[in-house]
Amino acid sequence: MEELAAYWENIMDVLNDGVYISDHTGKTIMINRMYEQLTGLDRRDLLGRLVTELVDEGKFDVVLNPAIVRNGKPKTVIQTTKVGNRVVLSGYPVFDSAGNVALVVTFVRDVTSLSKMKEQLAYQQELLERLSEVQFCSRRDIFRDLFVFESPRMQGLLRLIDAIAGTDATVLLLGETGVGKDVLARYIHQRSLRTDQAFFKVDCAAIPPSLVESELFGYDPGAFSGASSRGKPGFFEMAHKGTLFLDEIGELPLAMQGKLLRILQDKEVIRIGSTKVKKTDVRFIAASNRDLEEAVKGGTFRRDLYYRLQVAVVQIPPLRERKDDILPLVRHFLNLFNVKYRKSLTMTPETESFLKGYHWPGNVRELENLIHGLVIMIEKEWVETADLPPNMLAMPKDVKERSLQAIMSNMEKELLRNAIETYGSVQEVARHFKVDRATIFRKLKKHALR
Repeated sequence: MEELAAYWENIMDVLNDGVYISDHTGKTIMINRMYEQLTGLDRRDLLGRLVTELVDEGKFDVVLNPAIVRNGKPKTVIQTTKVGNRVVLSGYPVFDSAGNVALVVTFVRDVTSLSKMKEQLAYQQELLERLSEVQFCSRRDIFRDLFVFESPRMQGLLRLIDAIAGTDATVLLLGETGVGKDVLARYIHQRSLRTDQAFFKVDCAAIPPSLVESELFGYDPGAFSGASSRGKPGFFEMAHKGTLFLDEIGELPLAMQGKLLRILQDKEVIRIGSTKVKKTDVRFIAASNRDLEEAVKGGTFRRDLYYRLQVAVVQIPPLRERKDDILPLVRHFLNLFNVKYRKSLTMTPETESFLKGYHWPGNVRELENLIHGLVIMIEKEWVETADLPPNMLAMPKDVKERSLQAIMSNMEKELLRNAIETYGSVQEVARHFKVDRATIFRKLKKHALR
C-alpha cells in the first residue's frame, strides 16, 4: 500500500474521467489532470478550498458534497464552470469505520462526450428497431398455415406464387387494401432461395416524402442538416442478399421512382452525400392497391419503372369475389382469437350465412378485425346476427316492400360509409371509385354522412 500511495497522483492522472475528492467538511483535497481539462479550471486555485466557497466565488454553479455528506447517498447533477464548460458530476460517499461519510469522490464527465455517446446509442437502437422487422424462417412450410382458402381461384393463385418464389424475379402484387399482399410477400420470401436471409418491409405510404430517399438509400455523415454523425444505411443496403418488400409503391414520389429504377437495373446504390457506389443483391417485391397503369397515364408513375416491374405480376382477388373462402377464414380467426383470449365463441348458422353474403369492402383485414372485436366484446357462447356492427346490418332485406330507388339509395349510403371507413379520406374514396372528389362530397352530404 505504501508503494501504491507513492504513485497515487500519477494513477489519478491517467484516468479518463475527471476526479474531484473532498472531505466531510467540503474541503477540496485531490483533483486529477483530466478534471482540469474537462472543466477549464486550475487545481492550484481549488485545492484546500471549501466547495461552498468556490460556488460563492463563481468557480462553478453547483456541488454535490453537502448533500452527499448529509444523506450518505450517491447523486448526479450537471455543473457549469466559470469558463462555460458543462460537465456531469456523479458523486459517491466513502464511509469511515463508524459509518460516517469521510470523503466524497466525484467523477466528472464531459456533457459533449455523453451527447455523442447518446447519439451512438440512438443510432444503434434505430438499427435494432429496423432489424426487428427482419423475418427469418426456419422451416420452408411455416407460412402454409397462414393461408386459409378453399376457392379454386386462390388454389390456382398459390400454385402460381410457388412457381415464382423459387426464382429471383421481381414480383408485383396487386389488389385492394386488406387482401393479404403483405402475407403473400413474406410467403414468397420464405419459399425462395433467400429464406435464411433478411426480409424487410417498407410502407411507402407511411414515410414522409422528405425522408423517403434517406430511408431507402441511406446517407453519409454530415449529408444534410440533422443527419447522424455516423451516417445511416438504407433499406437496400440492409436487405443485401435478402428480400426487400416495398408496399404501396405507387405512393413513391416521381424522383424516387427514378432512383429505384436505376437500382433495379444496375444493382448499385449510392448513399446521400456520397460518391461511393455499393453493389446490392436484393430480391425485390412491390405491391400496390392502385391501378398503376392508370397512374402511368395520369403522370404519377413512371412508365419505364412500371414496365420494369412487369416481370411476375400477381393479381389478388378481393374477398367478395371468392366467397368460398369467407367461412373458412371466419372459423380460422374465430379459433385463433378464442385460443388467445381463452374463450369458446361460435357462430350461429344464420350469422355465418350473413357473413358469407356480406360484400367485405375491407377484405381479409376487415374480417379479421371484426372477429377479433367480437371475441373480445361478446360474453355469451354464440355470435348472433344481431351482434354484428350496425353498418353491416344496414343492407336491405325487405326488398319486396321497397322501391328500387330506395333500395339503391340505401345501398349507396352504406357503400359510401364503408368506403370512408376503409380508405380514410374523400380523396382516396374518389380515386378508388374513379370519380372526382366533388361527386363524393355531394353524395356524402345527400346521405347526411358529412
